Amino acid sequence: MSDPVIWGIHMARDHGLEPLQEGYVAIGWHKVGDLSLIAPNRDAFKEKVAEAYPETKPGAIPVKAGVIYRFAVEMKVGDIIIFPSKPDRMVNIGIVEGDYQYVADGPVRCPNRRAVKWIISLPRASFSQSALNEIGSAITLFQVSNHADEFLAAMEGKTFEADDIDEEVSAEQVSMQVEESTEDFITKRLKASQTPYQFEHFVAHLLKCMGYHSRVTQASGDGGIDIIAHRDELGFEPPIIKVQCKQILTTIGRPEVQQLHGAIENGEHGLFVTLGSFSPDARTFERTKPNMRLIDGPTLIELIYSHYHQFEPRYQMLLPLKRTYIPGPAVSDND
Repeated sequence: MSDPVIWGIHMARDHGLEPLQEGYVAIGWHKVGDLSLIAPNRDAFKEKVAEAYPETKPGAIPVKAGVIYRFAVEMKVGDIIIFPSKPDRMVNIGIVEGDYQYVADGPVRCPNRRAVKWIISLPRASFSQSALNEIGSAITLFQVSNHADEFLAAMEGKTFEADDIDEEVSAEQVSMQVEESTEDFITKRLKASQTPYQFEHFVAHLLKCMGYHSRVTQASGDGGIDIIAHRDELGFEPPIIKVQCKQILTTIGRPEVQQLHGAIENGEHGLFVTLGSFSPDARTFERTKPNMRLIDGPTLIELIYSHYHQFEPRYQMLLPLKRTYIPGPAVSDND
């Protein structure tokens, strides 16, 4: 029995989580039209891309044509597909269930679609850094080969020990990587280098950098409230903010958010901070409660970037970062 073909795919952030909720993957190049009408060979696809996008440099035509050819012709039902979703920073693994489809009114100008049965979604921190680098390819659709065993093990719910990876990434290494690698580094440090109680102190310090007076409650018997924050030094002036922290990478649902809201009294505010994400139901509940705010992993990282210069030395040692410049993404018709 031959090894399964594993594809990695990147979709525009504007898709959000709809591909996961609706069970599909999709790519752009809408000007090419229905790919099933093109003769199933690479030369025909190159000609069609050159015709649809005359401004494309000759050297780039084979690359673009290769992506849509692989999606329409080479990808088969039963192949495995890996989709790193940006909104929730998860790695989603599924199985291709359908042949190529052309959906003219597909969202984000991505009419080329295939049905997918999603099997598992795991936090990025569950994988080795080199595996994450492989699926961080700059190409929209590509084959995954170097870390196939690691991703297959993850899909089957098994653990996988990468014997050639040093997970203790240095600050110098991180500064040379792109944004996602830096975010992976921060997440892994906050998860692996602290206890849950230390993570609460980290969040409390971040709040202090944002202009709040904050104190961490006792490690036990806190009733679900981990931090009390307020603007004035004595804590008498409203609003009082009650904070719950979860040092986890999984998705938090509505019941846990409702539990925090139940601990908030009149005139108080609730803040839920996690390294992971929140379910759609939890987000819906948040929108109905003006005194609630949910901070997921990506938002927490943005706050860290904004206030890092105010961090005490011990937290800068925990997260040794330095400011640098990296090339920005080119804006193209296919993004």
